[in-house]
Amino acid sequence: MNPPIDSQLKTMIDNLPKKTGRSLSEWSKVIKAAELENHGDILKYLKEKYEVTHGFANTISIQYRQQLAGGPPSEKELIEEQYSGDKSSLRPIYYKVLASVSKFGSDLRISPKKTYVSLRRNKQFAIIQASTKTRVDLGLNLKNVDPTDRLEGGNVFSGMCTHRVRLSSPSEVDAEVISWLKQAYDQS
Repeated sequence: MNPPIDSQLKTMIDNLPKKTGRSLSEWSKVIKAAELENHGDILKYLKEKYEVTHGFANTISIQYRQQLAGGPPSEKELIEEQYSGDKSSLRPIYYKVLASVSKFGSDLRISPKKTYVSLRRNKQFAIIQASTKTRVDLGLNLKNVDPTDRLEGGNVFSGMCTHRVRLSSPSEVDAEVISWLKQAYDQS
């Protein structure tokens, strides 16, 4: 059984016929007929031949390629991939963040993506990402909170977050970090 798709992806797929003139299954047939399998080739083909915007071309390509592979990876597989190899030692940091936020409320949703894990309530309030082999970045969406030496501000994760905390060990997921997480949760 495939996991449920998130609401943003569902909206993109639902809007394909109106915005591109074809449904996802119709686009799959077009790509199959063109005998394309590489993501970049599919993007180029859809954008140049059919003038599909990048966002829709990307969605079509990802969905088509996942279909070829037997479906999207499970949430467990996504986490396993993020914390494998050189990054396996970062797993305790990830688990400590999860243990902390799991106490916030029953409306918490943990949504693994390919390269990060989104923490959501009504909207995304945090991102957990194994950024390097020695560091997990915790992105937070905090309103009206000034940056500090530890709580970096700015354009974090391509604008998906307002702040970032760099974590190198589970002990750094301390009361201060948990309070920022709780504040972001409460504001979402």
